[in-house]
Amino acid sequence: MSNLTRRNFLGLAGLGTLGFGLAACSNESSTPSVRTSGQSAVGADSNLVDAAKGEGSLQVLGSCGEDYLGAACKHFNELYGLDVSYKRISSIEGQTLIENSNGSPQFDVWFGGTTDPYNELSDEGLLDASYTPANSSHLMNDVYLSQRNDWFGIYKGLLGFMYNKDEIERLNIDAPKDWPDLVDDKYKGLIWMPNYQTSGTARLILNTVIQEYGHQQGLEYLTQLDKNVQEYTKTGGGPAENIGSGECVIGIGFLHDGVAQIEDNGYENIGLVIPTSGASYEVGATAALIGTAHPNAAHLWLEYALSPECVELAAKNGSYQTLVIDTAHQPSEISKHHLNPDDTIDYDFEDARLNTKEYVGEIMDALGGGKDSRFQNS
Repeated sequence: MSNLTRRNFLGLAGLGTLGFGLAACSNESSTPSVRTSGQSAVGADSNLVDAAKGEGSLQVLGSCGEDYLGAACKHFNELYGLDVSYKRISSIEGQTLIENSNGSPQFDVWFGGTTDPYNELSDEGLLDASYTPANSSHLMNDVYLSQRNDWFGIYKGLLGFMYNKDEIERLNIDAPKDWPDLVDDKYKGLIWMPNYQTSGTARLILNTVIQEYGHQQGLEYLTQLDKNVQEYTKTGGGPAENIGSGECVIGIGFLHDGVAQIEDNGYENIGLVIPTSGASYEVGATAALIGTAHPNAAHLWLEYALSPECVELAAKNGSYQTLVIDTAHQPSEISKHHLNPDDTIDYDFEDARLNTKEYVGEIMDALGGGKDSRFQNS
């Protein structure tokens, strides 16, 4: 029987100083009980399965919801009997960790998180393009996979606004409907959004605004918006986590994080807003890393991650994104909360790939380097 435990990053060079913890899924019996349906359930080639089992273990870096990450790793262990260790960190921290590994990563795969950082790692040659998962044929659109064949989409998340209905009523103000509304003086000190320095969600916001308004006008807009921002959270989910309690009145972030607060934590006082000009969106992805110690296990993970066996665990574990695999059942919560995954802008992933780091530097310079106490970094 598989157990889920916590342990430190012992034996993983360079990680101890970061203070990260590691979780592990392992099979305690001397002869692992591997589900015989695993191969047919995921559709992986038997030779790949055997080679992965020969490697014996897999280390997963995750930037999706931690409950989903843990469930996905546990199920992979149940299917194939490999020992699976994992760690959840933000997408920007994940990108930095992989970049600092210089092609000798402590992890085998990256799972979850928006694809803008994946594209930057792809440019740096740090993602493995040597294997095309058979299950990538089930991706619904070419936008959900890398042009270099080194990352593959697993979900789509809509960017929008969330608000506390009780506080909006108490303050006698309307909820924002689109981006121009957010710079209105009536929202001064009421808005939370993630930190451009630490969050992939914040960088999606940055790219979205620049693409909608133009480069210079976009930066000017975000400088105006800053005057209404009460808190820049370290992670993209930070605003949603504080809306229901009323600590945050208006949050900018992924709407599926708001859905999770409503569905799982009972905060029915949360309102969800798709901007009237259309929602921007992330493509959450997975990739095998260059230089991994367990390449076959990493490739087997890609097959698994692109199957219903994996992606349908998301909604069962508090992650309500739209799935981008045609063999998977969509979470019912998407339609329940009237979130149309097709009501989106034409997000320019190529511009984001080429210019995000420059844009982050520019907006942080405009905001004084993020030195005031509103910017959470830890």
